[in-house]
Amino acid sequence: MGARLARMFRNYNVENRALREISKEKPRSAPRHATTATPSAVSSEASESVMKKNESLLEHLRSVYVESTDPTVGGKTTPEFSGNASAGKEADRRPLRVSLPGSAFSLPELTDVPKGKLTLAEALKALGSHQHQPRTWSAEKIAQEYCLELKDTKSVLEFFIPFKVEIIPPRSRTSKQIKAS
Repeated sequence: MGARLARMFRNYNVENRALREISKEKPRSAPRHATTATPSAVSSEASESVMKKNESLLEHLRSVYVESTDPTVGGKTTPEFSGNASAGKEADRRPLRVSLPGSAFSLPELTDVPKGKLTLAEALKALGSHQHQPRTWSAEKIAQEYCLELKDTKSVLEFFIPFKVEIIPPRSRTSKQIKAS
């Protein structure tokens, strides 16, 4: 019953209210910024400057000489995911040190990886070994073992620390703590 009453008040005199709103004077648009030059004069100046020769720019253009050559064959190569690497590619690859048990995610079985790269299992093994025995597994030994650059290996060991949990104690005894129940 309340909805019926609300509808009556909402629809009361709808046509007259709509006509009153439509017949109101519309707001005026903002005035344009006054300019001293006419639009045609500005466009003619621009077209003249485009069509005119600029001798200093032409001289600079004539002084530029570009020589282009094809890149050498020793550039990037695409990695092969099959275990059978060709004889020329064997120097750029190293045998796999650590592998996941079984066929993970139905990926093809890897037998070698490019030098300078690690598989996820190898990275976790190297980081874990360094964390447990930092003197034995130094950055130099890991770089040599996995054919990596020493600078990159040091950066990874410094900034990527797996499986480390830090518990920050509260500042004072009065601060709230979560109590185990």
